[in-house]
Amino acid sequence: MDIDVNGDLFTHLDYLPDGFLQTDHRALHTILSGPTLIELPGINPKPLFVSILLHGNECTGLQAIQAVLKNYAGKPLPRALALFIGNVQAAQYDLRRLDGQPDYNRIWPGADLPPSPETQMAEAIVALMRQRDLFASVDIHNNTGLNPHYSCVNSLDNAFLQLATLFGRLVVYFTHPKGVQSAAFARLCPAVTLECGQPDRKQGIDHALEFLESCLHLTEFPKQPVHPQDIDLFHTVAQVKVAEGISFGFEQANLELSLDKSIERFNFTEVDAGTVLATTTAAKALPLIASDVNGEDVTGDYFSRKGSHLLFAKPAMPSMLTLNERIIAQDCLCYLMERIPLLSGQ
Repeated sequence: MDIDVNGDLFTHLDYLPDGFLQTDHRALHTILSGPTLIELPGINPKPLFVSILLHGNECTGLQAIQAVLKNYAGKPLPRALALFIGNVQAAQYDLRRLDGQPDYNRIWPGADLPPSPETQMAEAIVALMRQRDLFASVDIHNNTGLNPHYSCVNSLDNAFLQLATLFGRLVVYFTHPKGVQSAAFARLCPAVTLECGQPDRKQGIDHALEFLESCLHLTEFPKQPVHPQDIDLFHTVAQVKVAEGISFGFEQANLELSLDKSIERFNFTEVDAGTVLATTTAAKALPLIASDVNGEDVTGDYFSRKGSHLLFAKPAMPSMLTLNERIIAQDCLCYLMERIPLLSGQ
């Protein structure tokens, strides 16, 4: 039955709709009217919160949770589960978001956005989950570019790092952009974002499935600190966007910013100062905007221009570089990271 009244914000169920376990993300709109929260009981009553499809073209989370739930068909879950299915409308068209929609991973409490139905929905979900004594929160994503699997956290508390390293040793700590799901839920419980590589890859689905199974069976997080040798920890220091009004593409003529088609090779690689990122004919000296965690413009700290070449001005480690021009326009070109040493006993 429908167990809550939220107007048009989201549907709230205590059962799996017929066909949910067999439905592709592009067809979810045939069984779900929009964003949907499903709460299922388990042997351990402290729920695991899982959000999927905050970006409609990132389907690994759906495929992994379908596999988990199939494993427990006719059996109780080891732990209660609160499952949020996000942008069903964009998923229909295999898009991150539709034109005119906000990014569903920028709408959560703490966002720098004016009130909207989407921000009200996110606030209502967080308020409801605040009553549930959550065990942990997991937000599952894909990358459009070539990236390794990694996890992201918004706190360096030991429980967060224990949760993150359950997925793997590569962990990114970030505090910007604002309004992301993991930051909102970090106020309620240990929270993590999983980046599972490109969509529809079996390796990513299996990795997320294994992680979810571990979370459902885990009774508590280890109290001892994560050992420095068991983690590669990075901090996001800047978000990089193409400057407004700049035409861009990949090695095309008549564009103000022509990006190298091989830029994905830079992801999670320490790039030397002087490395060429793109060529440019823009009148603007630097056709990119790099913003630090406080939203301050730090473009000149990280990029320089020599003639028509746009260069890295200092060593940097990019992530999430992609060849998908729509994603670059809707979100950003990349993030820049620095390594954080984890001291023994931290």
